[in-house]
Amino acid sequence: MKAPGVWCLVTDGCTSMTETPQLSKIDSAVAAIKAATTSAPREPGAPSLKQDMPLVPASSIAGRALVTVIAIMTYLASLSAGAGFLIADASEGWRSSISREMTIQVRPAAGRDLEADTAKAADVARAAAGVAEVRVFTKAESERLLEPWLGSGLDFGELPIPRMIVVRNKAGETIDTPALRKALSEKISTASLDDHRQWVSRLSTMANAIVFAAFVIFVLVVIAMTMAVTFATRGAMAGNREIVDVLHFVGAEDKYIAREFQRHFLWLGLRGGLAGAIAAILTFFGMNLLATWWLASPGGDQVGVLFGTFGLSFFGFVTILAIGVGIAFLTGAISRTIVYRRLSGAS
Repeated sequence: MKAPGVWCLVTDGCTSMTETPQLSKIDSAVAAIKAATTSAPREPGAPSLKQDMPLVPASSIAGRALVTVIAIMTYLASLSAGAGFLIADASEGWRSSISREMTIQVRPAAGRDLEADTAKAADVARAAAGVAEVRVFTKAESERLLEPWLGSGLDFGELPIPRMIVVRNKAGETIDTPALRKALSEKISTASLDDHRQWVSRLSTMANAIVFAAFVIFVLVVIAMTMAVTFATRGAMAGNREIVDVLHFVGAEDKYIAREFQRHFLWLGLRGGLAGAIAAILTFFGMNLLATWWLASPGGDQVGVLFGTFGLSFFGFVTILAIGVGIAFLTGAISRTIVYRRLSGAS
């Protein structure tokens, strides 16, 4: 039965209220507190503070909605972190591969033998210190390099197509680029050396920009989740205001009430965080299988060059799980901080 009542609060004294308190919830809370603080055995059917009468109902609709929101936010944050790891690993492979190679281009010119100039340039490259391998592209291979831009089936005989020579340095050693460039210019005037320095710089800039964007998305997702937990905590406090007042009336400290809210929201955050993290891990596993199956197609080759096979390292999977657990603890800490501050300000 709901009826007007008089409240005797410790801090504010006796205050008459015209609104109708939830007497059933208050009586249950008082009975639970008495049962928890006394050593006498509980009567059959009496509520228990730790089991039958939690301060914040764990199965409320708001709680289920918060678990869903936390799971979605954790999923998005884990995808952002995983994408950052993929781009960082792929860019490291790009840079190490490109930095170990140089390209010599021998252009055709009137009155010069292109084949002889190409062979001479290859000999000059082999004589340079630190060179591990020199690969001369044939005429057919050089023409195939132009097919993605000019198409296949064309007659390249009348086009001045240069010959390409790929020079790879030894592991742990560097090639004296200025000396090699000078030797080529002295012996073959139509030859030029490209050390891919501009490409490495552009790839590094692009990869760093993508990783930074993934980090920004991760931070924004965490901020949005923090706001959602904040609103949910305030709503839970407003919905259980009468119980909180009774707990104050019987002498419960603010730390105890804040700890109860923290335990509740920590459990919600753990459920949502682990669900989102596991969903992200399964997503990366599925993308890895799809990329492996799709790798034979031309589009799959391009995706494989950019992102590999979408296979995260062991550290990446551990990081995703750590994100899920960290979000759970962050949820509990946020709720405890908000509740404690509001209770301290109210008292």
